[in-house]
Formats: sequence, structure tokens, C-alpha cells
Amino acid sequence: MAADQPARRRDPQRRITEITDATERVIAARGIEGLTHRAVAEEAGVPLGATTYHFAAKDDLIQAALKRAYERYAAMLRDWVAQRPELTVNQLVVLLADALMGCFGPTRDYEVVELELYLAAVRRPALRPIADQYTQATTNALLPYVDPSTARAAVAAMNGLTLRGLATSEPPGRAEVEDILARILTPNPALPAAPPTTRP
Repeated sequence: MAADQPARRRDPQRRITEITDATERVIAARGIEGLTHRAVAEEAGVPLGATTYHFAAKDDLIQAALKRAYERYAAMLRDWVAQRPELTVNQLVVLLADALMGCFGPTRDYEVVELELYLAAVRRPALRPIADQYTQATTNALLPYVDPSTARAAVAAMNGLTLRGLATSEPPGRAEVEDILARILTPNPALPAAPPTTRP
């Protein structure tokens, strides 16, 4: 460890990355309430002064972790859309349900961290621009398949389902998730056809 310290000091970006990664792990283990500079320093294996040097306040740590989580999420969405240039409504419903059910199962711990960071913006106005980016990125990912109003409605429903699935004792079942998504994403024949959308 001692031999590695000089290299770390010459590479501040690496140190910042280590601290940000550790911040996410601390939030995963302890929640936002348990996040402290000391806890992050211990998790990262760095001196306490290193965390306060790069991130003066707790909110700075939270902002860095939220930004990292958003960048990871946005990259995943871009890849997801690129691999699926065309989808029917039924295919879209099934794939979105797959993603939501994963939030309640295999990827639950990761989703809890991401949601906790997202909800931190409720009381921290400085985080809201990044929270806005989450919503816009999800909406943009749906625009190749549905009109803007439908995309916004679907995003609102998915946000609600995710929160319910992670915060309650019994997450919604797949049949319910698919039913809700199908009702939102299926075009209403009584309404005029939406104009074609272009990928942003």
C-alpha cells in the first residue's frame, strides 16, 4: 500500500474516482443518513483529509455519486436503444417489464442506491439538475417508439412502480406491471394519430 501512495498523489482524478466509488458503496451499506467523510475514507482506504480536500461537504460527495450513477444509467440507455432500433408496443411492454422486475430482484441493491441518490434531490436543490437529466434520458429512450406524451406518461408510471417495488413489502407482480405499461403504451384508437417522432 505504501509503495502505491506516491502514484495516487500524482493522479488526483484516480483519487476522486476512488472516493466516488467508495461513496456509492457506503450509501449502499448505510444509506444517505450513514454517509460521512470518515466512512468514505475508510471504505476507500485513503486519509480522511483526502476526502475533505476533494469534497468539502457531504452534499459534494452525494452530488459526485449521483452524477456517476447518471452517467452509467445514460450510457446503458443509449446502448439499449441502439440495439433495438424498432420495437412493437408488445415488445416494448415486455422489455420494460423485464427491466422493472430486475429492479425488484437481481439488481435491487444497485437500484436502491440509485433511487436514494435521486430522492436526495428532494431536499438538496443543487442535485435537481442531475435528477432532471435522469427523467429526460428515460423519456428520450422511449421516443424512438412512442410519441412524447406517451413517453412522459410511461416514465411517470415506471418511476412510481420502481418506488413502490423498492419501498414496500411486496413489489408489484409481472402481470400487473405489464398491464399498467400496456394501458399507457397501447395507442388509443379514439384519439388522432400522433405525429411521427424523431430520435433526439
